[in-house]
Amino acid sequence: MVRNRALQTEWYGEPLGDRVRPLLDRLGLSQSGLAGVLGLSAPMLSQLMSGQRAKISNPAVLHRLMAVEEMVASPGFGAMTAAEVKERLEEIGAESAATTSGLRMTTPERVPSAGRATAGQGGGSGEREGDDTAARGRGPAESARLVQTVLREVASAAEIEDAAALIAERFPDLAEVLRVYGNGRASEAEAHFIRKILGHA
Repeated sequence: MVRNRALQTEWYGEPLGDRVRPLLDRLGLSQSGLAGVLGLSAPMLSQLMSGQRAKISNPAVLHRLMAVEEMVASPGFGAMTAAEVKERLEEIGAESAATTSGLRMTTPERVPSAGRATAGQGGGSGEREGDDTAARGRGPAESARLVQTVLREVASAAEIEDAAALIAERFPDLAEVLRVYGNGRASEAEAHFIRKILGHA
């Protein structure tokens, strides 16, 4: 378990138990309740938190975890009613993150009807690959989180940092992207996306 916690620190920035417990406290959820939002069984979440298991194998689960963290860390979280928190958690539970090959993420209840079909079911089972319109209509937070999910699925934090260091002298902007999206917080990635991609100061 010590080795698994060390691997989690390398892959996710800290052991998963240390990431998940504050969410349970802030949300007032049981492990079972949060597991349902993330799309895991309660025993699986417990094993990840305790270090019995090291890796989150489904990218959609990591995506949802990051979405919950983003919600809890947002300035407006304290003003949200219990009903609003519950609604947002239901939305997060319905999101499915892209696989590294498909780059597809949908929130079934919020997918615009124009230009793409609506997924029939959530929780990761509605994923479809090869949809060129997937990036349309997505907000900066979702887009930034998608990039983070993909990077963190294909490389560890240490590997991303090593890659950034290798190219930093010749390609500083690309190195910054790797560091921000690979190892940064969701809020930092969103701010970078707005500044660099959308061109807002």
